[in-house]
Amino acid sequence: MTFRTNGEQETIELGYALGKTLGKGAVVSLRGSLGVGKTVFAKGVARSLGIREAIVSPTFTLIQEYEGTLPLHHMDLYRIDGVEEFELIGGEEHLYGEGVTLIEWSEKIQELLPDETIYVTIALADDGSREIRIEGSTL
Repeated sequence: MTFRTNGEQETIELGYALGKTLGKGAVVSLRGSLGVGKTVFAKGVARSLGIREAIVSPTFTLIQEYEGTLPLHHMDLYRIDGVEEFELIGGEEHLYGEGVTLIEWSEKIQELLPDETIYVTIALADDGSREIRIEGSTL
């Protein structure tokens, strides 16, 4: 399904709607270029899990963990080189955990992603809106 959002709030609301459908062990791949709104979308997912603390891109920490109705593991793999480095930081354990895992730049570890991964691809349209395609979800 493809959605169009205008502004940060609508993108957060779409993330919230997806988040409400996620259960234990859900993995969501967030794809798109730098600054397109992946972390903004992640804020909505976090809110759906009752997380009220600030959600920031974990570019330098790689994995940020939050406690909500389900644990949230937010990963940003922009700075890793691939599967081997991902395994060295212990990232694979989050792919099959009890919480929800959001992964920015997941294409770097594509071969490790579970078959049930939900793919969210975000692109900026010419008019400044975001085009958001969600695959693998009943949203």
